[in-house]
Amino acid sequence: MGRKILLITTDQQRYDALGCNGGAVARTPAIDRLAASGLNFHQARNQNTVCMPERATILTGQYINTHGVTSNGIPLPVDAPNLAAYLNDNGYRTALLGKAHFEPASHTEYFENWAATKGETGPHRGFDRMELCGHTGRPGRSLTHYPRWLRDNFPGDVDGFHEYTANNGPSGRGGGDSLAPQVWHNPIPRGHYHTDWTADRTIAFLDSLGSDEDWFVWMSFPDPHHPWDPPQSELDRVDWRDLDLPPGYPGSPERTADILRDKPRHWLEWFEGRGQFNFEVPADLVPAQLTADQIREVNAMVHVENELIDEAVDRVMGHIDGLGWGEDTDVFYTTDHGELQGDFGMLFKGPYHVEGLMHLPFIWRPAPSAGVTPAEIDAPVGHVDLAPTICAAAGLVVPEWMQGAPLPTSVEDGKGRERTITEWQDGYAGNDIVMRTLYRDGYICTAYEKTNYYDDGVGELYNLAEDPAQWRNLWDDLAQQSLKSDLIADLYDNLPEGRDEPLEKVAQV
Repeated sequence: MGRKILLITTDQQRYDALGCNGGAVARTPAIDRLAASGLNFHQARNQNTVCMPERATILTGQYINTHGVTSNGIPLPVDAPNLAAYLNDNGYRTALLGKAHFEPASHTEYFENWAATKGETGPHRGFDRMELCGHTGRPGRSLTHYPRWLRDNFPGDVDGFHEYTANNGPSGRGGGDSLAPQVWHNPIPRGHYHTDWTADRTIAFLDSLGSDEDWFVWMSFPDPHHPWDPPQSELDRVDWRDLDLPPGYPGSPERTADILRDKPRHWLEWFEGRGQFNFEVPADLVPAQLTADQIREVNAMVHVENELIDEAVDRVMGHIDGLGWGEDTDVFYTTDHGELQGDFGMLFKGPYHVEGLMHLPFIWRPAPSAGVTPAEIDAPVGHVDLAPTICAAAGLVVPEWMQGAPLPTSVEDGKGRERTITEWQDGYAGNDIVMRTLYRDGYICTAYEKTNYYDDGVGELYNLAEDPAQWRNLWDDLAQQSLKSDLIADLYDNLPEGRDEPLEKVAQV
């Protein structure tokens, strides 16, 4: 028998969302306990800052140019080697419950979008069972299992969700108290919301397993990704009027514009509504017009959703313990990417390699029977390391097609790690942006490659120790040119080679 493995992911959750990472608003005791009894990686960063590329990296253990999902809208090939299939071939029962997003959300030809219609739950991509959800309970806007379950069992709850629109369309109903974009008060009962549904489906799958079976379960919550419409009954957990603005909020549109003038030009053009650079934000959003109250209310909604996730995690962990499996279960907790949440006066995500989007919550609670000593680890790690770690925990040889390495299990073990690499390759509205970013020794260095939008020689350089908000771009600072050259050389010396032929982008998201 190998160890049992639970992978928990959220969608669009910041590093500082959790109490164990310094979060001071949302109460996350269950996740904090996992961190305290395991390994909390404080310098984890993703390999891309949007969903599909990063989820493909989690599943394959490969960088984006290797697995080929370089942007949203590119489906991961069904026959691509992946962690779930490898575990399944080696005797593991496997399931993914919640959000998958390895396939475009708007194409019915893909399994994720027709399985529920046909009453199917797999097998698919090495998962014996997949029961899927997205960010809404409206069947007309999501083709997955959850909205059909809601329609069939509680049809009166369907219309309580935000009128979800494609992200490049209008931001939809501004709601709540401040009319913030994609905020809405949802009258759905707590137990019918997709966070609890995802936990329920996970528990049901665990109950279907024999006590002697090895299993890998990916429990994938779609929150705290927008639209921000948690159950209205839970909103009194956090009153947005009581919140401070985030430390990364410059204080006014004028101050923000001053900061952004020192960055590559797409930053200010998007802030002022003069350009659109990715599909993942509402097309009619002008960040400069967001009010401080709107940012506070969005943050309050996110904190509420994070508390609901923590309580769902607690329920599933309690169930695993009740089944007698807790001592032999490895638990991993992370997200795909973060959210700006008011940093630079902005919301959402995109081609912006800043800590709010790259820096990840990343926790591994090894099975207690493995005897790993809890530790706070500052070695740089990434999602590319997750699949190899799970293979090692399962007692399997890490396959050669995985490009990461098993995570360190102590501070000493992590000393040989030096860097993480994050990339962006996408275009929108005729504006193509390619960015390669290195984190090393407390610096963030981003080189922009020549495209139809940018010439050579454009970039960003930040000293996180002196400038954690990344307000001062040191790229052109004469005193930093030797350091910059060293970091750029290190970046390209360690950049993995890509595929011979790029994959086709068949949709925007």
